[in-house]
Amino acid sequence: MEQTLILPSAATSAPANAVPVERARPARLEAVWARHEDEVAQAQRLRHRVFVQEMGARLRPAPGTPEGHDADLFDRYCEHLLVRTQATADASAQVVGTYRVLTPEGARLAGGLYSDLEFDLVRLRPLRRHMAELGRSCIDPRWRSGSVILLLWSALAAFMQRNGFQHMVGCASISMRDGGHAAASLWQQLRRTHLAPVDLQVRPRLPLPLESLRSDLAVEAPPLIRGYLRCGARVLGAPAWDPDFNTADLPLMLRLRDLPAAYSRHFGA
Repeated sequence: MEQTLILPSAATSAPANAVPVERARPARLEAVWARHEDEVAQAQRLRHRVFVQEMGARLRPAPGTPEGHDADLFDRYCEHLLVRTQATADASAQVVGTYRVLTPEGARLAGGLYSDLEFDLVRLRPLRRHMAELGRSCIDPRWRSGSVILLLWSALAAFMQRNGFQHMVGCASISMRDGGHAAASLWQQLRRTHLAPVDLQVRPRLPLPLESLRSDLAVEAPPLIRGYLRCGARVLGAPAWDPDFNTADLPLMLRLRDLPAAYSRHFGA
């Protein structure tokens, strides 16, 4: 049965609690869903700045992609969530955070999820009708404060609830600048505390070579992964290696019913 996509009719806005380094006074932020190609392009330019210029990813953009944009074949089938500053008399609006969401209908049109490229998701097949995939999340380094991520997550929770989606899946990346030892050690920690039941576990198509890496380091999960885990997310299996981004990607799932009560109230889920 096809899903009917219900998009929000108005922007969600909130004052930013943190001031970016170069600004003298706070700006107001708003979370909006892209309606036009130029808004998607703004998200793609932010992604390029973060993934390529900051993280050193080696992207293979889709044919016809403009210089300085991160775009792939999934973008046209996704909904794009933006957090941006509100325009003022002195400054135009600026996109400072983004997520993209692939709905069940979008995945059908695209021929699958992005995560299907990295993992064998056969055990998730019964959930796909009510499962959305989150991806390409990033925040401008000048705006990496709680206000931006809370706006993104609040808008995502509202989107999921409106559309009747019960499960969020995606890949959370861990840098491999140390060769992968931190990622292997984090996996060993999380498999003991946050591993999903066996009937939801998936397998990486290009596994991180865990047997050749240290797994005994005392490491802390990156902030985004810590946030997901606090919200009740589960790790679905061992990490995959993404050589283009030079990251280890952990498969995660968050079921809305697993949101702790405090988060559920906060996000209105």
